[in-house]
Amino acid sequence: MSMTIFGSKAPWYIAGLAFECGQCGRCCAGPEEGYVWISDAEIEALAQFLGIDGSQVRRRYIRAVGRRQTIIEDARTNDCIFLQPLVTSPGKGCSIYEVRPAQCRTWPFWPSNLSSIEAWAGAAHRCPGINRGEIHPFHEIETKRQSTEP
Repeated sequence: MSMTIFGSKAPWYIAGLAFECGQCGRCCAGPEEGYVWISDAEIEALAQFLGIDGSQVRRRYIRAVGRRQTIIEDARTNDCIFLQPLVTSPGKGCSIYEVRPAQCRTWPFWPSNLSSIEAWAGAAHRCPGINRGEIHPFHEIETKRQSTEP
């Protein structure tokens, strides 16, 4: 669904979308296998954060998929390898939150989730933060959506 504004069609989310991360970790967890795409610059930031060399990060935490790179997953759960039990409360959290890749920083404003109202509703089924909390304005959503496109 889209609206016509000044002769062009505006995306269905032109009025903004509500999202508030509840830090449930579902976006980082299996059971499905997924990819957390990471750039060379993000790998270097991760290396600095972890206090190790970039080549060590690549060996320990990254795998190649075609021409791209992804963070590895826990072999048993398919969770992101950096999704770890929280020390202060039940549940899991991102152990590299401060330097997480753009894909993680832009959730749930991915092109696949924004492709239709139905796709957004499907994402909301998996993520309890969708349609809750503050309204994110269109320009912010677009910036995040565009930064996740390959």
